[in-house]
Amino acid sequence: MRLTDLPQVSEKRAKALKKNGIERPFDLLDFFPRRYLDRTHIVSIKQLRGNEKDVTVVGSVKTIRTQGYGKKKRLEVFIQDEFSNLKGVFFRGISYFQNIFEEGELVAFHGDVKRYGRYLSMAHPEIDKLEQKDSLDEITGIIPIYPSNKEFSKAYISNKLVQKWITYVLKHREIEEFLTKDILTAYDLPRRSEAYSMIHFPEKQSDHRRALYRFKFEELLLFQLSINRLRQQNKQRADGAVMTEYAPNTKTFFNEVLPFTLTEGQRSALHDIKKDLRSGIQMNRLIQGDVGSGKTIVALGAILIALDNGYQAAFMAPTEILAEQHYRTITEFLEPLDINIRLLVGSQNNKLREDILTDIGGGGADIVVGTHAVIQDQVRFHKLGLIVIDEQHRFGVRQRAELLTKGAHPHLLVMSATPIPRSLALTLYSDLDISLIKDMPAGRKPVTTAVRSPKKRKEIYKFMDRELADGGQAFVVYPLVEESEAMDLKDATQGYEQLKERFSDHSVGLLHGRMPVEEKEEVMHRFINNEIQILVSTTVIEVGVDIPNAHIMLIEHAERFGLSQLHQLRGRIGRGERAGYCILIPDGKLSEDAQFRLRTMAQTSDGFEIAEADLKLRGPGDFMGTKQSGVPEFNVADIVEDQSILQETKRLAAQILEEDPELESSRYEPLQKVFEPYFKEKSDFYSMA
Repeated sequence: MRLTDLPQVSEKRAKALKKNGIERPFDLLDFFPRRYLDRTHIVSIKQLRGNEKDVTVVGSVKTIRTQGYGKKKRLEVFIQDEFSNLKGVFFRGISYFQNIFEEGELVAFHGDVKRYGRYLSMAHPEIDKLEQKDSLDEITGIIPIYPSNKEFSKAYISNKLVQKWITYVLKHREIEEFLTKDILTAYDLPRRSEAYSMIHFPEKQSDHRRALYRFKFEELLLFQLSINRLRQQNKQRADGAVMTEYAPNTKTFFNEVLPFTLTEGQRSALHDIKKDLRSGIQMNRLIQGDVGSGKTIVALGAILIALDNGYQAAFMAPTEILAEQHYRTITEFLEPLDINIRLLVGSQNNKLREDILTDIGGGGADIVVGTHAVIQDQVRFHKLGLIVIDEQHRFGVRQRAELLTKGAHPHLLVMSATPIPRSLALTLYSDLDISLIKDMPAGRKPVTTAVRSPKKRKEIYKFMDRELADGGQAFVVYPLVEESEAMDLKDATQGYEQLKERFSDHSVGLLHGRMPVEEKEEVMHRFINNEIQILVSTTVIEVGVDIPNAHIMLIEHAERFGLSQLHQLRGRIGRGERAGYCILIPDGKLSEDAQFRLRTMAQTSDGFEIAEADLKLRGPGDFMGTKQSGVPEFNVADIVEDQSILQETKRLAAQILEEDPELESSRYEPLQKVFEPYFKEKSDFYSMA
């Protein structure tokens, strides 16, 4: 069956559906409503007094008009039910909202109600468009509201039309069940066919909630089965080299060379690593620690153990700048030892590259530091025993698994400076054993964090003048590259021009993600060498960059950043002898969430505390922020919100695989038919970098 076989599906509508991931009619079944309108929960505008929260009202659009000028310009959309009217007010994205409303159409507004003068209003309400020909009297029962966008609007794809197509598909497709009867009974799950009807045509509120639970459960069960298969594959792949820690370089480094004592967290992580290296099974371990917790020293301990046992080690970073930074750090630490360290990056000339490759292949290179290029096929190691990966979230699960096949099946140690609550880490990194470093090395200077009004900018700049005159350096971070019409935010390019004029006695540089790689690296090198004193940047500097002399960070429009993002940005400073200062400048009236984020940043520098606060604040799905490689995408389940279902499916997956490891029995044959294509399709995210 093709999309155009559905009633009233033209080529234009088929194209709009495909743009939204609906390639076949059956895909419509998984096109779930984004929310539901319950007629019993719709409030008459006449009943409102002007202090209500989370209210849904329905009315016809009567008037669309713009008011005010400049920063005070706003769009006002008046809707009217049979008794009264209410005003929706939009301060941002005016041109967008102006084009999506039509006079006479029926819409639902959802939000907080306030009274200004004689008008009841909602600021930036959630909007649901209903059928233009409907009347309020025709809104009965529970109405599913499906996701919509410009393509749908242009193709005149409405809620009713989507439901019509779904009804057609349900009549013409047999929905096969792949969970066993005893699983359905034990977890009180509806059958799959029943769940589809309940989620698209609920008769009561509990219907779509129960159906959604069923779909989350099955998706997380398939995920847990996938993780179990990956872990099993890793265990079966090969035995690891047996390494002992009592060797010359290791003992000399920790007893004579290292100028400080390891923290308890570092010692614990190193103990875990030594246990892995002695076990005879390939190590596949994650060291998770906050910015500045000393993960690199622990990694060096593992590297020296490998070297002392006659193996080579590779140290990988996601960018050339970070690779060069690690090369300098490792070389400096290991200078007293007779160890050959080579840097391998793409920008090197052919002659140097050939020399490095010969050194690696001949066994002369003990440690190779570089980007992921160090483990590509053309790089031949003499005897590779250990691979260390920094900022591991840039590398996918599948890539990590492939690394275990390199050389003589080397041990793998990966590091992450992104604090994640342990319950979540166990899900995201289910293929890894985890060591946490929660304490900080002695002498690490705390960063003073302050929230300041834009009115204090003159005083802030005077403070920066004094610090820069004393030889310091500063980051100034903006949320956007160029000015956006949708948001009245200062952008990095505009800020760069203004700061160049204000700090004319100092060198000011600009760095953002749209710049060519070579240009970005040139700017960073100049900042590292103190040829640039103020670096104006977007969040491209969020992870990994280590410039000890940079001790001031000024974050503009700080309310626009998430907690974890603010913490990662702050981690770029306070890494040297100077005390660090992070100044957060919000703009405009702050929401309760924004106030909470800024207050948390000012009160604590503990990344794990911040991660827990961020998890509670954002909840569903948004915790990880932008998409990260190695993190699976779910259609309906949520790794944060659905931890209880995760734990249930984890236990069930283990039980199923203990009973039938290959899902070969007739009992699990339906599950195996669904699992195999799922595993193949979802494994795409494992190879992201």
